[in-house]
Amino acid sequence: MRMPVRTGLTLACCAALAIAALSLVHQLTRERLEAARQQWLVQGLAAVLPAGPYDEDPVSTRRLIVAPELGSAQPLPLYTVYREQEPLAAVLSVVAPDGYNGDIRLLLGLRPDGRIIGARVTEHRETPGLGDDIDSARSDWITQFSGRSLTNDADGAWAVKKRGGSFDALTGATITPQAIVTAIHRALQWYQHHRNEVFPS
Repeated sequence: MRMPVRTGLTLACCAALAIAALSLVHQLTRERLEAARQQWLVQGLAAVLPAGPYDEDPVSTRRLIVAPELGSAQPLPLYTVYREQEPLAAVLSVVAPDGYNGDIRLLLGLRPDGRIIGARVTEHRETPGLGDDIDSARSDWITQFSGRSLTNDADGAWAVKKRGGSFDALTGATITPQAIVTAIHRALQWYQHHRNEVFPS
C-alpha cells in the first residue's frame, strides 16, 4: 500500500525537525561542557601557581609536549608563566597510570628551580570514601607536596611512609597515594633534565 504524499512529507518534516533539535541540544551541551572544562582548568592552574600578575594569561601559554616520563605516551599540556619576561612557574600535566582504579591525572606547579608550588588531582576514578581523598575538595592530603623538591628530598623519601618514604598515605589506601608520589617524583626528574626546554632561553 502506497503512503500518501502528504503523510510522507509530514514524516520527513518531523524527522528533519527532530534531527535539528538533537543537533542543537548536542551543540549547546558541548559548549556547556567546554565552558565547564575551561573553568575547571582555570581553577586548577590558579591552585598550583603563585599569585599574579603574569605577563600572559596562563591558559594561553598552553603547548603540547611528548614526555612518556610524565605518565603518558600521548602529548600532554604544559603551561609556562613569566613575570616581567622572567620565568615564574611551569605547570606540568602528569598522569599516574597505576592508580587503584586506573589513571590519575594531575597538575603540578613548579618554580624554575624545581620546587613544587602545588599539586592538584584533576581526574580520577578512585573509590569514593577511600582513595578519593586525593581530591583537594575532600581532604588536604595533596598539599603535603608543596615545597618539596629533588634537592630537599632524597630519592628514598619519594614513597609513602608504609614503604619507607616520607609521605603520608590515606587511611585504608596505599596504592593510590603511592601512585601519585611516584608520578610526581618522575615528573620532577623529567623537569630537572628538561628545564631548558620548558623555559627556552
